[in-house]
Amino acid sequence: MRWLATLAGVALIVLAIGAVTRVADTREGLIAEAVTLLGALAGVSLFIYGLTARPRSPSALSPRPTPQLAGPRPRSARDLALGAAGILLALMLLVGLGVSGGLIWAAFGLALLTPMVVGCVYLCLRYLRASP
Repeated sequence: MRWLATLAGVALIVLAIGAVTRVADTREGLIAEAVTLLGALAGVSLFIYGLTARPRSPSALSPRPTPQLAGPRPRSARDLALGAAGILLALMLLVGLGVSGGLIWAAFGLALLTPMVVGCVYLCLRYLRASP
């Protein structure tokens, strides 16, 4: 199923790239623009799902789920690396907005990047609080 989603995503992205050549100030051009935007959105979504989805385990397919004890997840350096990389990326984007657009655009960028920064800080704290 993951490969099908990945291939469908690539096909929709190719369709969107093809529709870009038809965009113009006509009725057909507006339809091509809608196809471009919606096709690219669906294509990128399917492509990311196909690359990141985990395969189902056999226990997930059973009709009756077995209770499992939820313990703390072991510490993973990947959490810290992803969190730090996200915070660094957000800072680079904000500095770029501040330099090119000024303080007001940097404030708008900070408002848009707040969920990303919060998620990255969460990953870093999760790493620090996890059991060794």
